[in-house]
Amino acid sequence: MKRFPASLSAKLQSRIEVNALRQLPGSKNGVDFSSNDYLGFSRSETLFQNTQSLLSAQQNHCNGATGSRLLSGNFSLYMETEAMIAAFHRSSAALIFNSGYDANLGFFSAVPQRNDVVLYDELSHASIRDGIRLSNARSYKFLHNDLEDLERQINRFRKEETVIYIVTETVFSMDGDCPDLEQMALLSDRYGCFLVVDEAHALGVFGDKGEGLVQALQLEPLIFARIMTYGKGLGCHGAAILGDQRLRDYLVNFARSFIYTTGLSPHAVATIQAAYKMLEEERDSGIKLKENIIHFNQVKNLLGLKPLFIRSKSAIQSAVIPGNEKVKYIADQLGQSGFDVRPIMAPTVPEGQERLRFCLHSYNSKEEIAAVLRILNQLL
Repeated sequence: MKRFPASLSAKLQSRIEVNALRQLPGSKNGVDFSSNDYLGFSRSETLFQNTQSLLSAQQNHCNGATGSRLLSGNFSLYMETEAMIAAFHRSSAALIFNSGYDANLGFFSAVPQRNDVVLYDELSHASIRDGIRLSNARSYKFLHNDLEDLERQINRFRKEETVIYIVTETVFSMDGDCPDLEQMALLSDRYGCFLVVDEAHALGVFGDKGEGLVQALQLEPLIFARIMTYGKGLGCHGAAILGDQRLRDYLVNFARSFIYTTGLSPHAVATIQAAYKMLEEERDSGIKLKENIIHFNQVKNLLGLKPLFIRSKSAIQSAVIPGNEKVKYIADQLGQSGFDVRPIMAPTVPEGQERLRFCLHSYNSKEEIAAVLRILNQLL
């Protein structure tokens, strides 16, 4: 069809005019400071071989799930893996979803009910916000990581004897910072709220075995639900929601992104199981990642770059460089120097908050970290 809606053309043109048109990137060969593969699991040959061994041991040669898990797609490997996930995370139950986006969409569209209230951090991920939009609950954002504002919001609604859900992330994907989760959990418990946390960027990064920030702080009893995502620290695909067995039963019955989709393939589920076993048994990658996070912050401070960066102790380090053109230019220059660092531009982040997002990994060398920061300093 040659015709195209004028309204859509206009929206594309407006993105072009402010240098904000999104395009799929080509493959880059530079030193990786852009992927979410924090532990290097996505490139691990050991993980690949362990997955194949697991499938072979079960004589599972299927390429696909063949249907929804409520129909033909619920094979035994699913149940084994969910039991293992629940045990690893000290949770009563776990339910696997096809992706972190699907998990958040399914949870927030199904769990909060009409007249319930959802209080969510203003920087919550798009998948959380999209799920909330699909629910019948009332929703209000609170200032980023601001416990005083959150408490004010709670007091607005608790007199109505309504159910209140509080939503946050343990590591925010664009800033790399963390909330005061311990105080937030205590606040939620004091007012009888239900705390929901997305651990997408904390899994593999925090905790002795990479369990996430909730377990690192031993807060499991105070958390209503945790969303664990596997496309980042675990280097594979899928997600799981952790919580009470009753929550699992509820999601199986009412989460549309779970009910009305074909399940993950046996290979995808086996990879999740194998990745968890690596997380538990091979600690070297996690130790190296923590060392690299410390080293990055030390070099950043020595070069006088600290004022540019959002405070973070996670694997995500963001340098705020306002302006789409400027941040894109600096990213291109770093690319020409052999470093793959991606710019995050408006409207993904607010105008004036454009940034370079450095993702650190266990496989980055200290020399690479020092070099990329030195070049950034020169460019600025």
